[in-house]
Amino acid sequence: MRAVIQRVRSASVSVNGEVKGAINGGYLVLLGVGAQDTEAECERLSRKMIDLRIFADENGKTNLSLKDVGGELLVISQFTLYADCRKGNRPNFLQAKEPKEAERLYEYFCELCSREVHTEKGVFGAEMLVKLENDGPFTVILE
Repeated sequence: MRAVIQRVRSASVSVNGEVKGAINGGYLVLLGVGAQDTEAECERLSRKMIDLRIFADENGKTNLSLKDVGGELLVISQFTLYADCRKGNRPNFLQAKEPKEAERLYEYFCELCSREVHTEKGVFGAEMLVKLENDGPFTVILE
């Protein structure tokens, strides 16, 4: 499982011109589900992400977590995080989980996150327009 986490001041996702999810500060998360991933990876990664301390405290040190600052999540499914571009010019996605099972794990991940913080999400498998206002910018990758 791979997550690109961007600290944002705001973010939203739209499908066919209709906003499906929006947050006012927190993390925009691009989440890829790998072929070998299970519920255990969802649990580990969601906990690590929620506890990640990348917000500034009163001294300007990155010492506060999403929960500490009352931040929110916008989680977008992103199978392209498993693109393999080593051969040729067209990526293959053989390392990504098949769609039905990937969607199940994506939903499970979002459910786990929503137990801790307000969580919005995109539409699995849809063409989405994602808008964000980066804060920092501060971007990390978790696997």
